[in-house]
Amino acid sequence: QVQLVESGGGLVQPGGSLRLSCAASGGTFSMYAMGWFRQAPGKERAFVGVISWSGSRTDYADVVKGRFTISRDNAKNTVYLQMNSLTAEDTAVYFCAAARKTFYFGSDKADFGSWGQGIQVTVSS
Repeated sequence: QVQLVESGGGLVQPGGSLRLSCAASGGTFSMYAMGWFRQAPGKERAFVGVISWSGSRTDYADVVKGRFTISRDNAKNTVYLQMNSLTAEDTAVYFCAAARKTFYFGSDKADFGSWGQGIQVTVSS
């Protein structure tokens, strides 16, 4: 099972940018799609974006499309979430997750089996 650790969260002003990182260990990182999800207070965990095992495909939730970008470096076993033009509505705990099956590509959180501990992102002036 892959172990995941997020970093890079914190407080940022509206309109600002932040980059999250997720370091993986203990598995064959390059064979699994990686997803980002977020959970705001009182809300369910929601899909943010996903990147395929090779990095050639990405998909995003409509609410972040055009503002957020996912990338990965398989040599470093790390996936990134670049977040631009942040608003207060982006405030949440952000989680990275590894797909349960090799070469899977999708957005259903039930299909992701390994999760990081989550990291807080707060957008506020």
